[in-house]
Amino acid sequence: MTSISLINGRVLGPDGAFEKRDVYVGGGLIEDRPARSGERLDCGGLFILPGLVDVLGDQCEREVHPRPGVDIPFQVALLSVDRLLLANGITTAFHGLTLSWEPGQRSLDAGRQFMAALDRARPGMIAEHRVQLRWETLAFDAVEHIEAWLGEAPRPALAFNDHTTSTLEKVAAGRHQKLEQWASRAGVTAGRYLELVEEAARNKADVPAMIERLAAVARRSAAVMLAHDLSDSAEQARFHGLGATVAEFPLTEAVAKDAAGRGEEIVLGAPNVVRGGSHTGALTAEDAVAAGTCTVLASDYYYPSMIAAVGKLAARGVATRAEAWALVSANAARSMQLDDRGEISPGRRADLVIAEWPEGGEPLVRAVVAGGTITRFGW
Repeated sequence: MTSISLINGRVLGPDGAFEKRDVYVGGGLIEDRPARSGERLDCGGLFILPGLVDVLGDQCEREVHPRPGVDIPFQVALLSVDRLLLANGITTAFHGLTLSWEPGQRSLDAGRQFMAALDRARPGMIAEHRVQLRWETLAFDAVEHIEAWLGEAPRPALAFNDHTTSTLEKVAAGRHQKLEQWASRAGVTAGRYLELVEEAARNKADVPAMIERLAAVARRSAAVMLAHDLSDSAEQARFHGLGATVAEFPLTEAVAKDAAGRGEEIVLGAPNVVRGGSHTGALTAEDAVAAGTCTVLASDYYYPSMIAAVGKLAARGVATRAEAWALVSANAARSMQLDDRGEISPGRRADLVIAEWPEGGEPLVRAVVAGGTITRFGW
C-alpha cells in the first residue's frame, strides 16, 4: 500500500460539486496533504469519483455455477469476482447469499461453504467483500447460523425474503414457467421441488416469531436490515418497526412512497435503468429516481450495470452527474451505515474511481483505488 498523489483531476466533492484539485492517498485513507514519496499520477481531463458501494449483487452465483451442473471452486470464483468488481468501479460489494429451505445452490450447506471460502480468499482480494444474508423466512434451519454470522466482522447485512408464498401462488395459478429452472438450481425434479415448497409452507404460522427473533439479534449486532420484494405497505411498515431501515426492491409505487415517508433508503436494481424497466414488471427505476422514491441503485445480477445506469440517468437529464453518482456511492454507503466511505474527504477510506466521462456518455473506468491499492485499466 503506497502513497499516491492524484494530480489535476475533476474531483467530486462531498457537496456535490466538481472541482479541479489533487487527491492524496496514504495508509489506505484519503489525506489532506501529499506524502514525501510515492506515486504521482497526472489525472488531467479525468474524473476522480468515490468508489462504488454495491449493496446487493449476486453475479457471483454465476461465477460459481457458470452452467447447469457445473460448479467452480468458491475461491477460484471469488478471486475472479474481485477483479470484475474493480473493473466496474466497485470497491465495496455485498454478495447476496440466499439461505433457503431448498437443497443445492441456495442451501444452508452451500451458504456455509461460501462464508468459509470468502474468509480464506480475503487476503488475496483488493475490493472489500461483504455479505448480505438473504434469509428465506421459512428456512428455519439457517437461523442459528445467521445469528452467529451477525456477530462476525465484517458484519453482514440481513435481508428478509419470502419467495415461497409467491411460488405457491404461481403454481396454484398454473404459472409454471420457472419451475424447471428452480428445480434444476435445487438439483431435484420439478415434482420433488413442489413437494419441498409445500413442506416448507407448513411452518408458515411460526414465521413471525422467527422474524422477530432474528430481528432482535440484528438490532443487538447493529446489523443493517432490509425488507425485500414487498407489495404491501403495512408489511413494509412492520419490518420498519422491527428495525429494517432499507426497502429493497419494493414492488409497488405505494410501498416505495410510504417507505420514503419514513426516511427509509429505497434500493432498486441498476439493470432496471439500463434495460429501461424491470424484467419482472415491477417499478421502473428511472421513474422512481425522478420521483425521489429510489435512493440507491444496486448491481442486482450484473456488475457493469451500476456505472452504465449512472451514465444513462445523467445523459437523460433525470439526475445531475453528482446526483446519479450518489445513488451508487454516498447514498449506498449511508444505507449500509458505512460512514467511512462514499465521499472524497480526508480520513475516509481511499476508495476512488478514476474515469473518463464524456458529456452525454457513460463513464469509462481507467483506474480504481480500493483501500489505498491502485489497479489500472488501460491508463
